[in-house]
Amino acid sequence: MRIMNELSYLNPHMDEINAIALDDPEIFKYPVAYIIEVDWWAITDAEATALRAYLLKGGFLIVDDFKPRRFRGDVDGWGAGWEVFEAAMKRVMPEGRFVDLDASHGIFHAFFEVPRLDIIPQAYIAGRPIFRGLFEDNDPSKRLQVVVNYNTDISQYWEWSGTGLRPIDDTNEAYKLGVNYIVYGLTH
Repeated sequence: MRIMNELSYLNPHMDEINAIALDDPEIFKYPVAYIIEVDWWAITDAEATALRAYLLKGGFLIVDDFKPRRFRGDVDGWGAGWEVFEAAMKRVMPEGRFVDLDASHGIFHAFFEVPRLDIIPQAYIAGRPIFRGLFEDNDPSKRLQVVVNYNTDISQYWEWSGTGLRPIDDTNEAYKLGVNYIVYGLTH
């Protein structure tokens, strides 16, 4: 949010964290929601219903920091990668289909130019990052409702940016994506 404050007139709240449950009516006060580690997600029926309403009413969801199957071990079906997330989202949007995004999509040009997506490698697992999206009516020409950072952890680069634990170039790309996501979510 400090970067959004520097780059825009958004005037975000920077000293508070708005962590709320998906089925809390307060979620409708926020046009952009952010969720992490969804490979461990045990979404309730009430949360699935509320998230569906949120997305259909124009909310935008950023999903970050989850890994391929068995990265953390498969404990009672959780930590199973894409499959757990996809099953949860089928409860939210039964008709929804995720598609892989490429660098031509508008979200990657909403504020900063992000011309390629082979950026921000996962810090502790091999493989390229994959960016996926869920579109209104499954139509890529319509509004992107959910953006997914799969096999990467964009927020880890934000979290550790002042420590030198991650390369500066990768950290800068992570911030560009974050700014673009917020600008896109606020304008679409």
